[in-house]
Amino acid sequence: MGEIGEQGERFLDNQRIEGNIQEMLDGAIQFVNRNMHTKTIIDPNTGKREDRTDYPITALRESILNALVHRDYSVHTEGMPIQITMYEDRIEIRNPGGLYGRIKIDQLGKVQPDTRNPIIATELEVLKVTENRYSGIPTIRRAMHEYGLPQPEFLEERGSFIVKLYKCRENTLSIQNEISKNNELILFCKIPRTRNEICEYLGLSSVTYAIQTHVMPLVEQGLIKLSIPDKPKSPKQLYYSV
Repeated sequence: MGEIGEQGERFLDNQRIEGNIQEMLDGAIQFVNRNMHTKTIIDPNTGKREDRTDYPITALRESILNALVHRDYSVHTEGMPIQITMYEDRIEIRNPGGLYGRIKIDQLGKVQPDTRNPIIATELEVLKVTENRYSGIPTIRRAMHEYGLPQPEFLEERGSFIVKLYKCRENTLSIQNEISKNNELILFCKIPRTRNEICEYLGLSSVTYAIQTHVMPLVEQGLIKLSIPDKPKSPKQLYYSV
């Protein structure tokens, strides 16, 4: 039976995975594999067939393993599970505890971080479950790049560390972002707006650039109207969406 999430997303599959770290890692990978698409791609040069999943398995494995190794296991997060949520365009892995020590988000993969659970990390290295406690982030980035997908997002939010992997290719994601921004601007112009108001809303310094680049294409598509259409350069001009 499906569930409805906080953002209105519908979950058709829901599973709680327990056990030791190896068992939870294997179970999580099986869950993700079951819920993502796999398509067969034929190399036009060699004719070789290759099965391609929505996300590179290497990036998924490292993201989930990173969450298992570095989450907060203290009493402060007791009962708070690692969450893997699959959306239409992305997958999110959220683990309790946030970043540990002095490292910042923009330093991930560039400097050696403090280790919240050094005993767990060392044991997994000995057991060959993980190669190196510091190699996870670079491996995720490299796998996504080799797959031709956008770079992963790493966020710290409300005491949790979040990894977001997008399955859209770079150009597709850019188009989706542009559509989203246009829709937000159209919604903003439900109330007639001046040039300056639009420029300020977009966070731009040039009014002319804001109008020519962001508004006029929507005017040409009929999505935004001019209050004085016969005098497009009028200082009293207002822009509104239908």
